[in-house]
Amino acid sequence: MIDLRSDTVTLPSPEMREAIARAALGDDVYGEDPTVNRLEAMAAAAMGKEAALLVASGTMGNLAAMLVHCARGTKAVLGARAHAYLYEAGGAAALGGVVLTPIRNTEDGEFDLDELQFELETPADQHFAPPALVAMENTHNRCGGEAVALAHMAAVSETAHRHGLSVHLDGARIFNAALALEASASRIAAHADTVSFCLSKGLACPVGTLLCGPRPFVERARRTRKMLGGGMRQAGIIAAAGIVGLTAMVDRLAEDHENARALAEGLGRVAGLRVHPARRRTNMVFFEVAGGAAGARRFAGALKERGVLVGPRSPVEFRAVTHYGVSAADIQQAVLAAAAAAAKTACAAAAPAQG
Repeated sequence: MIDLRSDTVTLPSPEMREAIARAALGDDVYGEDPTVNRLEAMAAAAMGKEAALLVASGTMGNLAAMLVHCARGTKAVLGARAHAYLYEAGGAAALGGVVLTPIRNTEDGEFDLDELQFELETPADQHFAPPALVAMENTHNRCGGEAVALAHMAAVSETAHRHGLSVHLDGARIFNAALALEASASRIAAHADTVSFCLSKGLACPVGTLLCGPRPFVERARRTRKMLGGGMRQAGIIAAAGIVGLTAMVDRLAEDHENARALAEGLGRVAGLRVHPARRRTNMVFFEVAGGAAGARRFAGALKERGVLVGPRSPVEFRAVTHYGVSAADIQQAVLAAAAAAAKTACAAAAPAQG
């Protein structure tokens, strides 16, 4: 099965498995796991921040960041298509009393800057929740996996800081963004006070996210992690894979981007499919299927019968994600399978009219 649903389906590399088996361990809640400590130092250096904290997931990283940045009843301003707004179970609102306030995203993941400015310039009034945080995302998952331009990030950061607000970056796939933007991860992270990035996506680790920022922020986040049930003990078995991810898996992301470009080009030649364009494509391809929701369901079923999985994003839209374990040959096979599935879908749609 060629699984293109997400880069979270990756399996750890042989080097990771060996590192996990050999990891030096201690109790991380006491700060005594040497492998965790090493990974956190590496992560902080990679992001250009003072300190870092290993947490269980990207969702936990973003949640902990919001709980530290935002007092109950204050606003976190973020994109209307942001992962933290759409796909993280409303945790900041449910658990922290944070008012999630969405701003329109453009197709390539940027904020509508006029709308952001209008929101932040709303006069202080007892009727309104006061803003505390602006949260960005790069790459932007729901906007085609696009890498958001550094100039736009700088504009958002300047606007937020001018209004006395902190800036958090959901950098789950920040190394994909760095590759697409031809910039270092630390240069991207410089436009935010705090940043989280995932080990378990393009870096192919089995679990884990790093939350990075100033040392006082990270210490507060460490207590928040404990409150959320995320205080892990011999977490070096997770961190060992993360160290391999940071040292051996970043450069190979170029292969994923090339495979995504090939997939987009191939799917674009298939009748009945419409590939969403991307200015700065990374490892994601979004496409729509003709024939409405029923046609899309038939297409997904026919594609699965041919050994390819993609992830639904709307009744007619799908996402395909390239990652470690998916080769160029797999991409070619996926395109052939999509062409056959689309043809079968078209025939099924035409059959009632012919009858």
